[in-house]
Amino acid sequence: MIDLPLGLLFSTDGPYGRVAHTLLNGALLACQQVNAGGAVRLHPMPVNPGGDLASYAAGAAQMIDQGIRHICGCYTSSSRKEVLPLIERHDAQLWYPSHYEGFETTANVVYTGAAPNQHLTPLIDFLHGRFGRRAYSIGSNYIWAWENSRVLREGVARLGGEVVAERYVPVGETDLAAQIDEVLALRPDYVFNALIGSSAYAFFRGLRQACLRRGIDQPRVMPVASCNLSEPELQEIGAEAADGQISASVYFASLPGQKNREFTAAYAAAFPDGPSISAEAEASFIAVHLLARAVARAGTAEVAAVRAALPDCTLDAPQGRVWIDGTTMHAYLTPRIGLSRKDFGFDILRQSPEPVRPDPYLVGWARDIEPPQSNPVLRIVP
Repeated sequence: MIDLPLGLLFSTDGPYGRVAHTLLNGALLACQQVNAGGAVRLHPMPVNPGGDLASYAAGAAQMIDQGIRHICGCYTSSSRKEVLPLIERHDAQLWYPSHYEGFETTANVVYTGAAPNQHLTPLIDFLHGRFGRRAYSIGSNYIWAWENSRVLREGVARLGGEVVAERYVPVGETDLAAQIDEVLALRPDYVFNALIGSSAYAFFRGLRQACLRRGIDQPRVMPVASCNLSEPELQEIGAEAADGQISASVYFASLPGQKNREFTAAYAAAFPDGPSISAEAEASFIAVHLLARAVARAGTAEVAAVRAALPDCTLDAPQGRVWIDGTTMHAYLTPRIGLSRKDFGFDILRQSPEPVRPDPYLVGWARDIEPPQSNPVLRIVP
């Protein structure tokens, strides 16, 4: 039996605490399942930074001082970048389970959330083809929104469209009346949302209310599309504006299949008080299971050995087959686009027929071709 202390670095309160709490829950559920059998026993050690950026580095330092070398954590890219220098300095391994904006690779991070070619670029193509050429972009004022908006501008321009405005607000800002008024004045074909947490919830509610007052069918006339909208956040938005929202993701709780039914049932049993399941919960669940499989294959929890063993590990995840590309340390995932319902779930509008190779730097997209499709030899390991 290999005993492995596992740091869990997630903010369960603060402006994005609800969705980050699902990340913690997904990781804890995977720990329970790993510990129920097999050659690895995980000892989860949670630290809650409370949404305070400086507390992430302090939390990671505390874990490393305790001898922990594998940390599953962070929701925002700013928090990931806050801990990355420390992770690299000590040659630890961060298992990062969140969709993100891309343009980063390091041997010290395993990325199990969606890369930009697995959520953003499919969304751009979908929006242009379904709704039109004029986009309005709004986001929280940090790297997630900056990079996503840049890719949006480039993608829309390549398709012959335009971004009519690009706006940023501080993380946690909820007074968005000026931005909503601007959307109504400009009347874009769609709105691209890169706000996070409470800012996003306020924007969804405010735009819907403003449109209703003017007799505008907002989901049909000016739909809002996101790469970071999941089921527990629909509940935070509230029933009056939860429906008709477009989300690009690799996982939705409504997916068919036995693996997803087992996952959703196990999650509900383990966390009856919520928050409800999300793509982020699935990404942290995947990260912990892949870690355990790599440790079992390597026969040790030593970071270099686990890193070397990881590309030979696959997982039949709730979303489908997942594995890690050894070149980029990002996951092969299955892109999907969903439309939200009033009951806080999603209907699937479109999905890839198979897992897509991660392209974090959008090399293939920039060349207007798909990334090379050289699939690794896949083996199922315990």
